[in-house]
Amino acid sequence: MFLEKCFDLIAQNINEALLGIDESGKLIIANNRAEELLSINLKEDMGKYIEDVIPETKLNKILKTGRNELNKSFFANNREFITSRLPVIIDGKIKGAITIFEDITNNKKMQQKLIDNEIYIDILNTIINALNECLVLVDENGIITMMSKAYKEFLGCSAPEGKDVRDIIENTRLHEIIKNGKAEIGDIQKIRGNKMIAMRVPIKEGDKIIGAVGKVIFKDIGGFHALSKKLNNLEREIQVYKNELGKERKAKYSIENITGNSAKIQEVKSMALKVAKTDSNVLITGETGTGKELFAHGIHNASSRYLGPFVEINCAAIPSELFESELFGYEEGAFTGAKKGGKKGKFELADGGTIFLDEIGDMPMYMQVKLLKVIQDRKIERVGGNTIKKINVRIIAATNRKLEDSVKEGTFREDLYYRLNVMRINLPPLRERKEDIPLLANSLRIKIASQLGIYVEGISNEAVNCLMSYNWPGNVRELENIIERAVDLLDSDLVIKVDHLPERLTGSKFKNYKNYGDTGDSLKDIVSEVEKHVIGKCLNRNHWNKNRTAGILGISRAALYKKIREYNLKP
Repeated sequence: MFLEKCFDLIAQNINEALLGIDESGKLIIANNRAEELLSINLKEDMGKYIEDVIPETKLNKILKTGRNELNKSFFANNREFITSRLPVIIDGKIKGAITIFEDITNNKKMQQKLIDNEIYIDILNTIINALNECLVLVDENGIITMMSKAYKEFLGCSAPEGKDVRDIIENTRLHEIIKNGKAEIGDIQKIRGNKMIAMRVPIKEGDKIIGAVGKVIFKDIGGFHALSKKLNNLEREIQVYKNELGKERKAKYSIENITGNSAKIQEVKSMALKVAKTDSNVLITGETGTGKELFAHGIHNASSRYLGPFVEINCAAIPSELFESELFGYEEGAFTGAKKGGKKGKFELADGGTIFLDEIGDMPMYMQVKLLKVIQDRKIERVGGNTIKKINVRIIAATNRKLEDSVKEGTFREDLYYRLNVMRINLPPLRERKEDIPLLANSLRIKIASQLGIYVEGISNEAVNCLMSYNWPGNVRELENIIERAVDLLDSDLVIKVDHLPERLTGSKFKNYKNYGDTGDSLKDIVSEVEKHVIGKCLNRNHWNKNRTAGILGISRAALYKKIREYNLKP
């Protein structure tokens, strides 16, 4: 009895499964592990013939042969086992047989997975080397597990695998990507004196970061600029279509896009970045052409709302009777001609983002009351509707008026003024930051030349001095118009000169024709010669596009045709 207890205790506590049969082939011994692996029921199956319960064990064969069978495999219950079968011999007679077995299904799967992984790694290595890409893979500890042949050659390192990526790749950030789990696309990285464009992406398994991949997109930033130029041209075409469809509701500019290094503009840009961090209403003031719209775009893009819509509305351009429906929308049948299904207003379109109310000083008094209520309640109601809709919109307003004077005159509500004037930015006129003019003029030259598809080499020092001496009542917008005019009138040497600037800057309309009187030419001849020269040059510069030429010269197309015939001008 004691020995039976010991045997049973051992059988139930070994890791392997155990089965035993008597000399007639009936199941008399089975431990819990065997029950679990083979899905048998010991209470019901004990005493049954083994071939009726688990025929795959082949224990009956041992009863006949009396020989040991070691490390044999068999399949049962959708599993693979390794087993040893032993006869039980007492006094030279076979009294039964036992089998001890263990599950090797997972081991087999693991072996196959390792083989598959090796094949996968070989395929991956072949692909990245064939593509000649600079690519590196690191594990969760930042250790390099794979690097393409092209990257090894570029770095001059033949065996980087197994080493910390920071020791191999200069200025890498792959170890940071593993920590924060955020991809970085299009980042500039300096390696061996080259400015490169890099991409870094974390590798995840579920929610766990198990590594990262880094790739050099451009080995030389010059290649990026060439591609960027092509993309900019395509982007401009797309922009035209977007604007025509009226679906563009994204801010286009950032604070960094605003040109200028003067102390005044740097102070304003710094203030704008601080304002962007808040969610308060903003009032931007400044003369016409100082860039109020640029700063509104920049504040939105630097704020936490940058992924939301940016909706612009010019309060001076909307008829008074359409103001409410334009801002708050209308329901179907609200008035004669109302669109079927109604229409969303600007505030509804801007929900979750920013609305830019330009020329806020021109808003009618009755709308000022309604706007004030929207700011207070954060709710809107469409014209002709009875449903109140909550909105989450930040307001940026802009004006070239002194709203304080408008409040005193009774044309602008004082309570609305204080609601809008939470954060205020005053933009300096161009005459107060003239040191920015050379930089602005050159930036505008590049922009306009790109838009017109014309190569412009630069601006002469004399022309820059002339620009610096002007008072600029129209500010940056006036400067842009003058640079565009100068580009249209360029000579063959492709440099903007004083001759290409208007009289209000040069101070002498006939500066280049002062010697005409010495030859005895009449005033009519001088005017005709100048007119012929200017019209011919403008036509050639615009590839004989008569609509554009007439627009630049400020004359009708019919008048232009008349002058072409009069002066016998030809392409």
